[in-house]
Amino acid sequence: MVSGSYAMTHRGKKYTDARNKVSRDRLYTVDEALSIIRDTGYAKFDESVDVAICTGLDTRHADQQLRGSFSLPKGTGKVIRIAVFAAGDKEVEAREAGADIIGGEDLAKRITDEGFLGFDVVLASPDMMKVVGRLGKILGPRKLMPNPKTGTVTNDLTTVIQEYKGGKINFQADAGGVIHATIGRKSFEIDSLKENFDAFVTHVVKSRPPGAKGIYIKKIFVSTTMGPSVKIDVKQAIA
Repeated sequence: MVSGSYAMTHRGKKYTDARNKVSRDRLYTVDEALSIIRDTGYAKFDESVDVAICTGLDTRHADQQLRGSFSLPKGTGKVIRIAVFAAGDKEVEAREAGADIIGGEDLAKRITDEGFLGFDVVLASPDMMKVVGRLGKILGPRKLMPNPKTGTVTNDLTTVIQEYKGGKINFQADAGGVIHATIGRKSFEIDSLKENFDAFVTHVVKSRPPGAKGIYIKKIFVSTTMGPSVKIDVKQAIA
């Protein structure tokens, strides 16, 4: 096992300096945490601001799985590329709604044969799922597989495309019960980041699966793409 001190040195002096500004023993308020990660961000690009919510869910059980979508009130700050599996009138609708990539068998072939993954979200009209279903092993692990639970399998392509272009995100509790999501960019004002954070965490709390047992939200961390994570006081965050 690599020691913590070696891992920090190995990641570079800038990361180590940023990490040293964060107390591992302290729980921060949401405002404090967001201010810290913006101040300690050192990358030259506009880093994403990410939240990790550690839950007590055991996702091996169907009644403890959590998957859904949510529209951030202040958007993600990222230009989203949307791929749509559609044909006929639905293809026309997707194009007029602003989809970036549209196709059917041809798009599936690009994904399987060429490894094409130049998109952030995949949508599909219900009649195209027979084509999309064959891509499960590729799209599934990347959390890109269209699913009715997230609204990414739909006949209302116009509305869903506009939602994702406007800041809608997908989320899912992974095998360890952790939910990862991007809630904005480092360039956002603190008030905008906090509004997105509060809205998303509130949605996750309200989405508690029926089979959840014990403590539902155990820990919450925020971080930038390259920076250290900051642990948030859960009681304060969900009060």
